Amino acid sequence: MERRSTIFALSSANGRAGVCVFRVSGDAARSAVEELTGAPVPQPRRATLRDIRLRDGTLIDRGLVIWFEGSRSFSGEDVAEFQLHGSPAVIAAFTGRLSELPGLRAADPGEFTRRAFMAGKLDLTEAEGLADLINAETEQQRRLALRQLQGGLKDQYERWRGDLVRALAHIEATIDFVDEELPDDLTTSVLPRIAKLRAEIGAHLADHRRGEIVRDGFTVVILGAPNVGKSSLLNALARRDVAIVSATPGTTRDAIEVDLDLGGYAVTLIDTAGLRDTTDEIETEGIRRARAKAQYADLRLGVVDASVSVNDSRVSPELVSGDAILLNKSDMPGAQTQTVAAPLHSMRVSAKTGEGIGALLAWLEQQVVARTGGSEAMPMTRARHREALADAHAALARFGKAQALDIAAEDLRIAARALGRITGRVDVEDLLDVIFREFCIGK
Repeated sequence: MERRSTIFALSSANGRAGVCVFRVSGDAARSAVEELTGAPVPQPRRATLRDIRLRDGTLIDRGLVIWFEGSRSFSGEDVAEFQLHGSPAVIAAFTGRLSELPGLRAADPGEFTRRAFMAGKLDLTEAEGLADLINAETEQQRRLALRQLQGGLKDQYERWRGDLVRALAHIEATIDFVDEELPDDLTTSVLPRIAKLRAEIGAHLADHRRGEIVRDGFTVVILGAPNVGKSSLLNALARRDVAIVSATPGTTRDAIEVDLDLGGYAVTLIDTAGLRDTTDEIETEGIRRARAKAQYADLRLGVVDASVSVNDSRVSPELVSGDAILLNKSDMPGAQTQTVAAPLHSMRVSAKTGEGIGALLAWLEQQVVARTGGSEAMPMTRARHREALADAHAALARFGKAQALDIAAEDLRIAARALGRITGRVDVEDLLDVIFREFCIGK
């Protein structure tokens, strides 16, 4: 990608709408405005009504043009924004006209934000926050993304990195005068600070993935033998028919996923194949996948037929402390009432009548809140943050055991570089394509 190439894209949704928004960013943005409108660029940040024309002078549309000087634009370059009527015909005609202009090309996904990063307008964590805000589907996702976009992670990681750099400077200055053991002033000044920093990073790592759960969603897997009502339960929780319900055992063979919004949190419910011994090759694969889904889920719901028995040896091995046993078909004559001993939670429900469904949804929401709350600190939102912080934490652990200054200094350098990778200060060229590919075209 050439840094000075001028890019354009439709920044609003493609399709029929009242208004569509195009953006042009780069050195040729000014000449593009003049060519398209036959007039100089408007005053910066002031919406101006202009005629937009084809090369032969034919009118494409009349719309608003807004000009942003490079130093004050999102991308750090000259940017022109065109707000036109959002019909497919106008979008197609204007896209074709932009493609004809010399020096302009269609933008890649995330390229506007990538240029903003390269211009120092935002760091990688803020860019990721912007991507998350664009993709947010629930209130909690919106709040978390906005905190990250506003520098919630950057400020914390830059503070830690600054502490490391200052400690490293102290050690490197000492190296010039000391050849052997660590000096006393290092023990009294640097070591306690690094120990405190390591403890802070360790606490940040031990957050039980609460940020990733909010961002990616809380996964709940429904398990049970065939014909205990798992698919009916999924339909009841989703309040619509998403899974086929049949009296024939083994109807569900592959996982069926439904996304819910519970109290502003994204929750994914997964219905799975019934657990039983079978010689059917396809059903066996479905059962294998069910157990694999259960292993990596945030929560498991074991469903049993309360009209038969609350004890099911096929379900219990898949459950762990904090999971729940659901006594389904509680409306049936002879449904058993005994509960399940801790550490499993138990609830009586009826997917047919709706009994207990509201209470189950409320309990699920409580579990999500319990897993993601409890701290005002900004949590990690991506696996790459966790990996880099783990590298920094390990380097600081080695620092505390180092017997030579040059080795101690190298451990601090490794830790500082790891933190710098998160914000984009160092060693990130190979990450940029991956990160900005998450964006839509036009952002």
